[in-house]
Amino acid sequence: MIPNILTIAGSDPSGGAGIQADLKAISANGGYGMAAITALTAQNTQGVRAVALTDPGMVAAQVAAIRDDIRIDAVKIGMLGNAKIIEAVADAVAGLMVPVVLDPVMVAKGGDRLLAADAVTALRDRLLPLASVITPNLPEAADLLDAEEATDRSAMAAQAAALLSLGPDAVLLKGGHLAGGDSPDLLLTPDGPRWFDGQRLATRNTHGTGCTLSSALATQLGHGLTLPSAMAHAKTYIATAIARSGDLTVGSGHGPVHHFHELHHKAS
Repeated sequence: MIPNILTIAGSDPSGGAGIQADLKAISANGGYGMAAITALTAQNTQGVRAVALTDPGMVAAQVAAIRDDIRIDAVKIGMLGNAKIIEAVADAVAGLMVPVVLDPVMVAKGGDRLLAADAVTALRDRLLPLASVITPNLPEAADLLDAEEATDRSAMAAQAAALLSLGPDAVLLKGGHLAGGDSPDLLLTPDGPRWFDGQRLATRNTHGTGCTLSSALATQLGHGLTLPSAMAHAKTYIATAIARSGDLTVGSGHGPVHHFHELHHKAS
């Protein structure tokens, strides 16, 4: 059975991140993608130029329309923008007995803030406890914890434990911002830690990596995989998507990953 995956996030017209990246990753991982849009952005590979947030009632209405008609097998939550949208999303997904992957999108690749600073409390209090797994990078984890950014594995482990205490079932702390040649991710559950190691790839094409990984993870969970197995598949997928990103010629800044690398490889 093909799982139905709902992504709740903002739109990226350049196609590398946000809803567009989510739907590509969901499809590439064998799911049927659905989307509730929380924001329109004007952005490209060089940065974000403008953001227009969706009315919270409209966000809730999109989710309600899907829930009234279509089976949902997993949910991915990305960019939310402000506290009112966070509250609306928390209410909209309440009672769904499916995996919920929360990617706490706060700052864009170019440094533009995508979540109002005063909304972090709402994110912690309302959405973290609803999440099956949260997938922050190191700056986002520091923001959530009001702490300094982790700079080594020991600090990552401590921050993952602190995040787990806030209520999610599991924490996937992404270590791509660490210095050095490795890009380790830490999956922490009540059963203990598990490291997913990977080599850092020398490329600027990293636009939308967080959106892509979290959507791939949600899709694999929608297939019924356990969290460690789903993460292993998602990690392999994003690593290959980054490695094959040079096959694309998109923009002059931080280019996108190659979501459909396997399809295009077979076609060639």
